[in-house]
Amino acid sequence: MSLSLTLDFQFATSIEKLWSALTDSSKLAKWVVNIHSGQAMENDFKPVVGHRFQFRAQPTEWWDGIIDGEVLIVDEPNRLSYTWASGGEKHTVTWTLQDLGDGKVNLHLEQTGFSNAQGVEGARYGWGKWCGELEKVLA
Repeated sequence: MSLSLTLDFQFATSIEKLWSALTDSSKLAKWVVNIHSGQAMENDFKPVVGHRFQFRAQPTEWWDGIIDGEVLIVDEPNRLSYTWASGGEKHTVTWTLQDLGDGKVNLHLEQTGFSNAQGVEGARYGWGKWCGELEKVLA
């Protein structure tokens, strides 16, 4: 059975600025950080369908520090989807952006493919922390 996670975050920004923060490699490095150390994770992300990328962090005794992905959907500035593989699991992450007007944007996250509830809760914690960092990048 495959489990999924859905989360929504609201940001006071423009949809274009939020899209850029989700798709620009240098901006991603500012908010997709190692949740234990706070260090930036190097990445070679490009918003191009079929592009294979990695996020790289310092390895630990529990994790090799590598997240592999492949871009699946790029619908600027509305939708972005990619695979997210690490620790023997491969998930699909889909971001949907919605302009709410008055300088507010809703960012909807759906991550599918979890094999257990512990993975879902770990991802909920991680994305919550990361989206807090994303808010700082957008400020």
